[in-house]
Amino acid sequence: MTTEGEKTTATAAPAGSARRTVTRAVVGRLSWGLADQAASSLSNFAVGVYVARSLGLTAFGVFSLAWVTYGVVLSVSRGLATDPLVVRFSGVPDASWRGAVARSSGTALGVGAVIGAGCLAAGPVLGSSVGPAFVCLGVMLPGLLLQDAWRYSFFAAGAGRKAFVNDVVWGVALVPAMVVAARVGSVAAFVLAWGGSAAVAALYGCFQSGIRPRLTGAREWVRDHRDLGYRYLVENTSVSGASQLRAYGLGAIVGVGAVGVIRGSELLLGPFLAVLMGLTLVTVAEAARM
Repeated sequence: MTTEGEKTTATAAPAGSARRTVTRAVVGRLSWGLADQAASSLSNFAVGVYVARSLGLTAFGVFSLAWVTYGVVLSVSRGLATDPLVVRFSGVPDASWRGAVARSSGTALGVGAVIGAGCLAAGPVLGSSVGPAFVCLGVMLPGLLLQDAWRYSFFAAGAGRKAFVNDVVWGVALVPAMVVAARVGSVAAFVLAWGGSAAVAALYGCFQSGIRPRLTGAREWVRDHRDLGYRYLVENTSVSGASQLRAYGLGAIVGVGAVGVIRGSELLLGPFLAVLMGLTLVTVAEAARM
């Protein structure tokens, strides 16, 4: 005959085990988020140092103008495409996630194509020093934004390991690309190397997920999630836009060399930002699961 105390103990044991399992899963996802952001931050730091040492301060300033412009475009892409994905499609059934990712990644590609076309048009107007870098950035924006979209998609699915592997693939592809760019010795070559290696990782993300971005679903995605998307768009671009305006102002008033100095000092904040961004990326997805 089973006593009441034995029943309570038997019930409590599975509950405690379930809590420990959930805790381990959350810790694991947080760990992969930090690891992924560390890999991304380390590769960005290495690229910045290598470009500065290869080209000098002034040319690094030109590269930095393209870099901060990419940061603003990335904020637009995240606001319209991937931030709503993480909030609304974390921990959902696989079929729902896959459909959302196809439209979200298609939106990121669309943002890259539209703003990339703007960079292509603006390049010849900006002159011989800055213009070629922006033309190359315009070509590379779709791949850069798609690579970032895969990262967010994987974290929404709780598959942070895949995001980490994708960033590692980008880092590995960067090595030969940067060596070739150094031999060419131009800012445009480094922008192409940086963006081209991201395109390799973006293509690998298609194989990781088994999903093809659906450009035709971009308008539907933006319309269906405009309540979140527009809010994130304003928040994201307000922060990154300030950095871009500062960089452009320094370049116009003091010279692009000053932009290189500021960007070089910002690279030293990489480790702190890696922890902050890694926690932010994962905790939003975890909060959406609750």
